[in-house]
Amino acid sequence: MYLPKQLLDSLEGVVGFDEEKFIEAHYLPAPVSVRLHPVKGLNHFGELPQVPWCAEGRYLPHRPVFTLDPLYHAGAYYVQEASSMFLGYVLRQLLPERDNLRALDLCAAPGGKSSLIASLLGENSLLISNEVIRTRASILHENMTRWGYMNSWVTSNDPKDIGKLDGYFDVMVVDAPCSGSGLFRKDKDAVSEWSEANVLLCSHRQQRILADVWPALKEDGLLVYASCSYSQQEDEEILDWLSSEFEVESLQIADTSQWGIVETKSKSGATGYRFYPDKVNGEGFFIAALRKTSEEGSVYQPKFRSQSDKKLKEAAAHLLRAGDYAYLQGREHCLAINAAHEADWQMLNKTLYLRKTGIAMGMPTAKEWVPEHELA
Repeated sequence: MYLPKQLLDSLEGVVGFDEEKFIEAHYLPAPVSVRLHPVKGLNHFGELPQVPWCAEGRYLPHRPVFTLDPLYHAGAYYVQEASSMFLGYVLRQLLPERDNLRALDLCAAPGGKSSLIASLLGENSLLISNEVIRTRASILHENMTRWGYMNSWVTSNDPKDIGKLDGYFDVMVVDAPCSGSGLFRKDKDAVSEWSEANVLLCSHRQQRILADVWPALKEDGLLVYASCSYSQQEDEEILDWLSSEFEVESLQIADTSQWGIVETKSKSGATGYRFYPDKVNGEGFFIAALRKTSEEGSVYQPKFRSQSDKKLKEAAAHLLRAGDYAYLQGREHCLAINAAHEADWQMLNKTLYLRKTGIAMGMPTAKEWVPEHELA
């Protein structure tokens, strides 16, 4: 397999890089992995090798046609590259308490990281999965519907719009668009599209995205930055840029070397983690965690009056398990959300483009309730 010489040259001296073994790994088939739904999927896959840093991750012996599998359409598992599942390990370690949090997955399509985050958060937490490109937002919507969590909402907004929510989020995950060198083995087209100019373009775009959304992270909030690029301009140099532009504390993740994950330091001393295909059973990946240490204002949330519809509640309450829900009239159907999130819904509905909120219940008619697919 051809690998760009400019990329190989740029990685000389980067911690963990072994050119000979790196090239050899790209002649091996990419591993196939899935992540099981913690409720719907754990009993369907038998004894398969586990992804070491993800309890729900499994390696498959070959790549089946997933779209022919009813379990795939039922949301029993998500087809996800193994290295990127490490996000769950990071969040479990840095967020021991995961209820009553507001989390943002900024560049969320197609939904792998969002579905992972949703599985970790408590039911009183709220996850906003955002994708600015509308066509990709539709795919994200489908996948998050399939995953089936009421507290996972989908938006389609520019990062600058979300940045207006001062101090709103406790956690942000930013896996910004990158040059894609970590996916060469998995996606042959990524090789022909790679260039040094594109690396630089992506680096500038990553900085813009982070700068635009930064005000929305609260003081002491957690930022997890990730990329599927090997290039330092998109990895360690982004950490240096964050350290120079904002007040941040770099965070370390314990017990990573046992799996072949390489800990790296940027010039400013920030810690990141590199995944090389010759060292881990996965694709190229980079991830780092930082805590915001500067003060941030908080978005003004006025007292609200509940808009929950009593008639809708009477008509639809039997369709959901026991709980405290707000029943709302959406643009096209009736919605049910956790009652604890109604104030969030009223505010975000005025400021963001909400593609998916709670569970779309359906619509009552004169004689019966016409259910939506999400209700399943």
